[in-house]
Amino acid sequence: MLWLKALHLIFMVTWFAGLFYLPRLFVYHAMSDDAISNERFKVMERKLFFGIMTPGMIITFIFGIWMLLDYAWGMYASMGWLHAKLTLLALLLVYHYYCYRYLMDFKTDNNQRSHVFYRWFNEVPVVFLIAIIILAVVKPF
Repeated sequence: MLWLKALHLIFMVTWFAGLFYLPRLFVYHAMSDDAISNERFKVMERKLFFGIMTPGMIITFIFGIWMLLDYAWGMYASMGWLHAKLTLLALLLVYHYYCYRYLMDFKTDNNQRSHVFYRWFNEVPVVFLIAIIILAVVKPF
């Protein structure tokens, strides 16, 4: 069981590395004004999203669901911290989806947002990470 938890955490770190870095690339991409930089950012964003972030997310969920099933869901079904964590994970999936949407906007040269927007957007996963870690470790309710 500890191996499952270790693998879950390793891929969660991989996923969050992408969640932290992709919006930062969006900041720089939104500020770029030359074709070479624009194309370079497109490649970096695509590779990060499809090569690191999304596989990290999928594998994180696989090991997380596996742990839920092994730990006997019935035991945790009444624990509020787990419901809160799962809700935050669902919202994090929405954030991941918006990363995809913004990636597609940049890919088609249709970005309508400023670098300032992406600077704020970049802070969102920090809040999720803090809340999820506190819920999983402290189990406050």
